[in-house]
Amino acid sequence: MFRKEKAAMLVLEDGTVFEGYSVGADVSSEGEVVFSTGLVGYPQSLTDPSYCGQILAFTYPLIGNYGVPALKRNSHSIPLNFESDRIQVSGVVVAEASFEPSHHSTNLSFPEWLKQEGVPGIAGIDTRALTRLLREHGVMKGKILVEGAGLAHTNLEKADSPVKVVSVKEPIRYPAGPGAPKLVLVDCGVKANILRILIDSGVDVTRVPWDYPFETLEYDGLFLSNGPGDPKACTRTIAHLRHALTQKRPIFGICLGTQLMALAAGADTYKLKYGHRGQNQPAIERTSGRCYITSQNHGYAVQEASLPPGWESWFTNGNDGTVEGIRAAAAPFKAVQFHPEGCPGPRDTEFLIHQFLDEVQNRRSAK
Repeated sequence: MFRKEKAAMLVLEDGTVFEGYSVGADVSSEGEVVFSTGLVGYPQSLTDPSYCGQILAFTYPLIGNYGVPALKRNSHSIPLNFESDRIQVSGVVVAEASFEPSHHSTNLSFPEWLKQEGVPGIAGIDTRALTRLLREHGVMKGKILVEGAGLAHTNLEKADSPVKVVSVKEPIRYPAGPGAPKLVLVDCGVKANILRILIDSGVDVTRVPWDYPFETLEYDGLFLSNGPGDPKACTRTIAHLRHALTQKRPIFGICLGTQLMALAAGADTYKLKYGHRGQNQPAIERTSGRCYITSQNHGYAVQEASLPPGWESWFTNGNDGTVEGIRAAAAPFKAVQFHPEGCPGPRDTEFLIHQFLDEVQNRRSAK
């Protein structure tokens, strides 16, 4: 069937222009342009809060062939098919978008979903050339300009402090049975599957905002979530964490949580040239030498040389040698830069979350 789409352009801050056509909402937007090497999982990727405010380019040439499922929730109102309640990116870039998906769970086509969510998308451009440009020169800001559409109002808080946008505003408790271990989850943009895993494990979870003074709460373990943006912007979270590190209660972090733990311990972080995004990133455990294929989404990393005495690199990236995990030698503090909960991607390292929960249970039992 013949389809007439509006012209669209992706304009990068260095002046590079990619011309294509609109496959999303009739609105223009701006954000940091990043790329993901994942082959599947676009419903989970686009709803991942860690992408808040960014323009996401997919390196895989066809996106949308299995459509988009309906938004369903579990008994705790947590999304089941997505990683948050909405699309988090500011825009989407693909080589080709499927308008006629084929899958038994399809509720909307990929373009229909973007339009329904008010998110612009551009297709028909050479995403390989775009990816090479970003790899060589680093991620940069850009705009998706749709024919006849004005630029959407820029949310400065979303651009400068995205954690404030994606974190909960008030504490939320997910109670478990009597005697269950008490876990505090610091929500910097937590993915839904992290919540599902924690709750299904039978712990009593209290989910608090990114800047909440959680040291005032009674808990057996502390969990630091993933999230968007520069970790150094989360000054209040880091301050609370410094106090937590003086205790002996188990702490586990994922992605942004790793960077926050490192900063609280006295280490430093830096921005990667183009980041790690996709479901095929190799992470090597230092002690065993074993390599795990992991799901990742981050643009910052811990500076290994800055780790203070008593801390060590736990995992490293098999591609570039950057830090993929840290841990304390004499305290139950651990964190990984990759996503052991997957969604999308492999869950081969989910056991790390359960090892942490076992530590929390043991502490509870020892009281």
